[in-house]
Amino acid sequence: MRQKFKTYLCYLTIIVLLPYIITAFINGPSMASSSNINTAHVKVKTDAGTIELSMEEYCIGILAKEIPADYKIEALKAQAILVRTEVYARLKEGGQDTELEEGFWTREQMEEAWGAVKTSANYNKFQRVWQETEGQILTYEGNPAKTSFFRLSNGSTRDGKEALGDDGYPYLKIVDCPLDIEAKEQIQTVTLDDMDAEITECDTAGYVLTVRVGNESISGEEFRSTHHLASSCFTFQKYNGKLRITTRGVGHGLGMSQYTANEMAKDGADAATVLAYFFEGTELKEVADIV
Repeated sequence: MRQKFKTYLCYLTIIVLLPYIITAFINGPSMASSSNINTAHVKVKTDAGTIELSMEEYCIGILAKEIPADYKIEALKAQAILVRTEVYARLKEGGQDTELEEGFWTREQMEEAWGAVKTSANYNKFQRVWQETEGQILTYEGNPAKTSFFRLSNGSTRDGKEALGDDGYPYLKIVDCPLDIEAKEQIQTVTLDDMDAEITECDTAGYVLTVRVGNESISGEEFRSTHHLASSCFTFQKYNGKLRITTRGVGHGLGMSQYTANEMAKDGADAATVLAYFFEGTELKEVADIV
């Protein structure tokens, strides 16, 4: 009698667990792994020291800081995938104890920028795109891709080999962004005290690679950062004893133009189409299959 009861319990257990066993078999281990992605905690360096945040909270903070909240959902999804890819690339390289340094907005900073009412709506919007792209990263030959992005190009993106001096990023190619030229931020002008400066080298897309300042040669990015220029695409003009600098675009010009991504989304392109346009030859994969 006791043996029959044990046998009955075994059959009952199998019947109850069978659907879960089948589901796990079909979806594989990545299902469990990906479900924990957003709740994982990461270490983040801040001015106040190193803190721990959930992956979701940290990456939503990056999204809030880096892309306009009023952009279309598919453009925001593309951005979310780029952010996730960069974070997991760093974790894969340095391990789970890696201290991440990418700047992000806290809820307090969001409220300062948007106000309390808009913060709630915008946070929910970013949370939606983060969760709807859960687990997705951009890869090249099985590894996380370099997912550079910027606000607005000068009409085209840059070639990765020219910009970085490294041929390891063949998917970072010159891509036409004609709609960027129409943006109101496209051309900006800054006037500085006159200096002995000359642009000595530009890349194919027109972004500055090197600048001579006095007897020193520095990169275009360093000059841009030092003088707080909107873009790495700039020209010099002597004017009334001053140096007038005219910039085109906003940002370094490498990778995805957020402005064009948003214009593509307005025309019905989904996030995958946007990413395929800017990162030719890459693939969308589940992070659990890579990291």
